[in-house]
Amino acid sequence: MIKVAMTGVYVDDVAAAHAFYTDVLGFETRLHMDLGDDTLLVTVGAPGGAQPELQLVLEPGRGPIAQSYRGALYDAGIPCIVFSVDDLRAEYHRLRGLGVRFTHPPQRQGPVLAAVFDDTCGNLVQLIQSEG
Repeated sequence: MIKVAMTGVYVDDVAAAHAFYTDVLGFETRLHMDLGDDTLLVTVGAPGGAQPELQLVLEPGRGPIAQSYRGALYDAGIPCIVFSVDDLRAEYHRLRGLGVRFTHPPQRQGPVLAAVFDDTCGNLVQLIQSEG
């Protein structure tokens, strides 16, 4: 059986993204390695041992391919990644209280409740709550 072990998001600034994804979104640091030349290798994951095998790599997004890809997604309003939550409305209010800017509030999209926010690092991120 093939499983997802890591996935990544390109970010403007790895250190700033690390702070946002841990301090605001609540992920925990799995790996934080200084590779020199102001290059960090950082992964985060769900807190409390949930999904220990799954990590999100915060990738430097400075290259022309990453910049074009991210810009096209953002301009089209397409989230680069989707996270699930148990209570979307509560998470929406918590994040708004922390200053997170949502591009659309919770709304039904087929079998899920969904909302999209700006991660302050060059991406749109979607939160979903299963309604089933």
